[in-house]
Amino acid sequence: MDERDDRSSAPRATIKTIADLTGLSPSTVSLSLRGGERLSEETIRKVAEAAASVGYIPDRAGVRLRTGKTNVISLVLDGNEDSVDFARHLIQGIGHAISATNYNLNVTPAFDRSKSLEIVGNIVGHRAADGIIITHTSKNDPRVEMLLKAGFPFVTHGRTGADSGHAYYDFDSCGFVRLAAERLLSKRRSRLLLIVGDNKTQNYLNMVREFQEVTRQAGIDGRVLEEEHSSLRPLEMRRYGAELAATEGRPDGIICNSEVRAGAIAAGLQSCGLSLGRDVDVIYKQTSDLVPLFLPELDSVVEDVFAAGQELARFLLKRINGFPVSEAQALGDPRPVWRT
Repeated sequence: MDERDDRSSAPRATIKTIADLTGLSPSTVSLSLRGGERLSEETIRKVAEAAASVGYIPDRAGVRLRTGKTNVISLVLDGNEDSVDFARHLIQGIGHAISATNYNLNVTPAFDRSKSLEIVGNIVGHRAADGIIITHTSKNDPRVEMLLKAGFPFVTHGRTGADSGHAYYDFDSCGFVRLAAERLLSKRRSRLLLIVGDNKTQNYLNMVREFQEVTRQAGIDGRVLEEEHSSLRPLEMRRYGAELAATEGRPDGIICNSEVRAGAIAAGLQSCGLSLGRDVDVIYKQTSDLVPLFLPELDSVVEDVFAAGQELARFLLKRINGFPVSEAQALGDPRPVWRT
């Protein structure tokens, strides 16, 4: 009999096995494996290491029968393509946050946004998860309304018109706009253009309001990209950049909330002979290390999507464990990277 057969015939590791190994009570071990937020990080780490060392595998069917819980959290992932590596960094952050717990992550793509409400409804109706993370929220998001009515634990990446009533983690997009506008003003730019995609999100409304207020206070010309251009594909956005370069009174400062769109419009401007940093400045929201490789002269404001994933998972576990909404709401700080 080989070593693999010896292992397969060994008694199955249980919560008691881990309790005996760590010196903790079975109830503490059980709570830790469920992602118990009230336990110390040291206890959670000790339990996780012991569980890994004995090859502990939870009996999910048994857990569900005893507790009604699935030990699953579900990420309903929007198919928006505005940010480079957004999905990968978000999933990695969530995975890192739940690695020391007994929770598993299910990712459900919602590339057709019109079906996202149905997807969320199916998860709730079948109790297929203990909690849900949703992204790309809109004002008065119907998914949020459904989850609130159902009393189902959830957290959103992005705010809605019902901020006070649910858990969320969001990038401080208003702070991003302020930082970018102040940077452009310091470089004596006076004709600013804000480019924000997906005008159906709450994030779009927040950014536009902040931009309009900042430019009004500064007494300069501020324009928001027309609605018909907000969803242009990258090649179309490049063409738009070329058209913009030839426009009389063109912008001399551009704020863009997407790496993809920023790269595309910068390429269009350059194709018509404009010099980035001299004729026009473009500041974008950075979510990866890709754009600086090709456009090192552009300033950016960093959103840490990996950290967002960690916080979303942490907040969701809090809500699953009964913590109040007020302890599961936060904004991520924008970090400026001025390169020129």
